[in-house]
Amino acid sequence: MSATSHQHHRRRRTYAFVAAAAGLATVGALAAALPATATPESSAKGGHGQFSRYQDVQLLSFNDLHGNLEPPAGSSGRVTEIQHDGTTKTVDAGGVEYLATHLRQAREGEKYSITAAGGDMVGASPLISGLFHDEPTIEALNKLDLDVTSVGNHEFDEGARELARLQKGGCHPTAGCYVEGEEFEGADFPYLAANALDEKTGKPILKPYWVWKKKDIKVGFIGVTLEDTPGVVSADGVKGLKFKDEVETINKYAKVLQRQGVKSIVALIHEGGAPASASYNYDCDAPGAGDGISGPIVDIAKNITPQVDALVTGHTHAAYVCTIDDPAGKPRMVTSAASFGRLYTDTTLTYDRFTGDIARTAVKSANHVVTRDVPKAPDMTRLIDRWNTLAAPIGNRAIGYISGDIGNTGTESPIGDLIADAQLAHGKELDPETDLALMNSGGVRAPLTYAAKGSEGDGVVTYAEGFTVQPFSNTVNLQDFTGEQLIQVLKEQVSGTNAASPKVLQPSAGLTYTLDLTKSGADRVVTDSIKLNGEAINPTATYRVATNSFLAGGGDGFPTLGQGTNDLVGSDDLTALEEYLTANSSATNPIAPPAANRITIVK
Repeated sequence: MSATSHQHHRRRRTYAFVAAAAGLATVGALAAALPATATPESSAKGGHGQFSRYQDVQLLSFNDLHGNLEPPAGSSGRVTEIQHDGTTKTVDAGGVEYLATHLRQAREGEKYSITAAGGDMVGASPLISGLFHDEPTIEALNKLDLDVTSVGNHEFDEGARELARLQKGGCHPTAGCYVEGEEFEGADFPYLAANALDEKTGKPILKPYWVWKKKDIKVGFIGVTLEDTPGVVSADGVKGLKFKDEVETINKYAKVLQRQGVKSIVALIHEGGAPASASYNYDCDAPGAGDGISGPIVDIAKNITPQVDALVTGHTHAAYVCTIDDPAGKPRMVTSAASFGRLYTDTTLTYDRFTGDIARTAVKSANHVVTRDVPKAPDMTRLIDRWNTLAAPIGNRAIGYISGDIGNTGTESPIGDLIADAQLAHGKELDPETDLALMNSGGVRAPLTYAAKGSEGDGVVTYAEGFTVQPFSNTVNLQDFTGEQLIQVLKEQVSGTNAASPKVLQPSAGLTYTLDLTKSGADRVVTDSIKLNGEAINPTATYRVATNSFLAGGGDGFPTLGQGTNDLVGSDDLTALEEYLTANSSATNPIAPPAANRITIVK
């Protein structure tokens, strides 16, 4: 692939509006009415050339796209919807061909419309994007007319320099340009990184805030990622950076915007919560403001200055439209649109021209499903076809066979167990003394589905599908631990930084134990139940453990995994999975989904 040096040109935005059926929605509102001073004549619509005090500004938002340009497979491509009778059903959702149509249809007739995102637009991406260092996704977001996004932790997967390239453009430093004569143009929209600072200068590595302006209306956006980004990204990805507290940072820049005369402010926060229901149209406020959601975003929202009018969040891949009281005790809208482009949020911000602020009592918001029963956006189809053509020689190669769906849901997932088994097998090739493998569930990005995605045939696993499952290019590392350390590792799943949100490692065959969720902290791992091949763990014995390089560095809140000895580095994790599938499956003897019964869970 050749690098080019022709002059860099920015594309001029084009707005194509495609009429389509309206998506399914759930609505949350702070109040049904404008402030008492408003009248129908002075409302958002105005009319007859007379002055309008109040103007509705449409805010469309989504988060955690992760380069899913094509409709995600299996459960990753569905959302759960509560029906009128209280039952639930699943709806197929996602794919940028459909997302583009839905967003364009939603913008029709809206004079004031902004599209924003809550981070993790790239990283942990399927082959069509990840193989090309996510240039296809940036190109798609430009076509979607994204106005602004915060960074997420996955924007740092390849480091700050690569993030800067995605923003500014230019061909990849080692891969070069992917199309002869075409230089990557970069993002048309600003990435905001208010709390991601250069260690040497102490300044944000990208813009901390951005102001949207149209005529006399101004809306400011502040973008942050979670403070714990170094705990969920490989050390190389955040080298030379430090991450500040989300609340402190947002409050700081809210004052800056206020001094600039910008009173309407939205925070884009790549941190989120866990709603009480997995259904996207669950009424988050039904039990009382904020009661329907838990997790880090609750305390963050409660402490962000009342000067901020709405919070667009992400990271947890959950769907919610909630109100959480600000420090003044007034409800404020907090939204998240799940992940992978399956939903988008439509929020109405009613702008008061007298004050320059948002009339928060009039804010309303709804999550809409990106259904696949609308016309595909032709420009997105062309984009996908172009990049798929480039990826096909690599992606279409068969690497294994399965007899059924191998899912990625649950505390212990079938695909997590399969990956752990593959890493154990790879470890034994490197060192026959390897005893077990542990895989972080966050590194498992998708299921393997039995139904053919293309022309490969049912049950065939392609390289592209394997890449979608494990896109990080971590290596498989071997380390020695004492039995005592191994027990401590398992307890760190549910204690320390993981106490509030457990991160259960996926175990290889032979490792069994009981997880008692009726207890708290480290006690949830029942020590006497931990066995390897039927034998209790000996605290003084040495065990050879395979993990990926992220875990071997102590990532995901497992400091003990960073203390192993006698390190040996193997191939990348996707190679290990490919070798395992190739060696253990065939068209006539496919691999069956693991039973996911290595951890006994007590609730």
